[in-house]
Amino acid sequence: MTRIGLVVNPVAGLGGRVGLGGTDGPDRARAALSLGARPLAGARAAAALGELAARAGKPTRAGFPAPGSGLLVVTAAGPLGADSVAAAGLAAQVVYAAGAGRDTSAEDTAAAVRAVVAEGVDLLLFAGGDGTARDVLGALGSLGDVPLCPVLGVPTGVKMHSAVFAVSPRAAGEVAAAWLARTGNVRLRDAEVMDRDEDALGEGRVTSRLFGWLPVPDVPVRVQQRKTGSTATAPDAVGGIAAEVAERVGAGLLALGPGSTTRAVAASLGADVSLTGVDVLALRPGHPPRTVAREAGEDALLALGPAWIALSPIGGQGFLLGRGNQQISPRVLRAAGGRAHLLVLCTEAKLAALGGRPLLLDTGDDALDAELSGHLPVITGRRRTSLYRLAM
Repeated sequence: MTRIGLVVNPVAGLGGRVGLGGTDGPDRARAALSLGARPLAGARAAAALGELAARAGKPTRAGFPAPGSGLLVVTAAGPLGADSVAAAGLAAQVVYAAGAGRDTSAEDTAAAVRAVVAEGVDLLLFAGGDGTARDVLGALGSLGDVPLCPVLGVPTGVKMHSAVFAVSPRAAGEVAAAWLARTGNVRLRDAEVMDRDEDALGEGRVTSRLFGWLPVPDVPVRVQQRKTGSTATAPDAVGGIAAEVAERVGAGLLALGPGSTTRAVAASLGADVSLTGVDVLALRPGHPPRTVAREAGEDALLALGPAWIALSPIGGQGFLLGRGNQQISPRVLRAAGGRAHLLVLCTEAKLAALGGRPLLLDTGDDALDAELSGHLPVITGRRRTSLYRLAM
């Protein structure tokens, strides 16, 4: 029987839709819950397991066995893993019980990882964000003589700058199945564990620090790249993009996603916006923009009514939705009119650095991601667009 390890950080991603950013530390998690945040990590972990189970069955003379019938998930109790295993309809072996039914912590994550890996698993899945990846790295590093097993992250956090995550929960199940079946000559690669550099953020730059490496199944396109640091953007390129945005929006509301590119565009329009939040500007031809919301969460964006949404992909990774901008939720996107009112902003240099890889979507709503997929104009300057592919 194939043995899969699973550890879930149940508070990962809580702060995303309510505009709090990450949820490192119990205080921020409690604040997110008080604002109405709903835990999503368990459901996303279950989606990954469901995809793995669907792909794990091998044909026999009698047809295909029941999905996941040859899988045993070694995990922790309750929201740390067992709940997700039950939701996916798979068999679980619970090897860590502390942390179930109460506030969980980084120590619970590390202890659960050590207990799961000590039982012997073919692959360790963990659901969380960059902080969780750091906890997993530290836990595995403390195991001494225990063999290091392959690892794969199910993306459930807010930022996820690390290269240890699949591009979506279902992609995680796909990668896990390919690794376990050894199809397509899947090999391991050492992938970077990164986290946001808070000192650089204070200086107005979004960049990451390297904390180490973990062995990850190498399936191109289905496993994400690490985020590259923001670089200086040419003023003429930004000015051209800003002029094009102003002309398209005319008189109306413009919600700007986080990032150095969108912040530079806002500055060119005459507004100062946050680097990591979603801000909303009221534009009117011939007048300076007016800020109507700063670091808005999902509810605030919905309350403001339909707005144009301007986003720039994450450098190196290519994510357009689902990384660092969860406030712009499926509900917000549909209220705005979907593709018709989505403005993708990117300099030609940043777009070229993707090497032809698509812009990525991971909103958590498969139907919406499919609707948004396909080719979309990317604004690269004044009267300049590049038709580029969006994929889930």
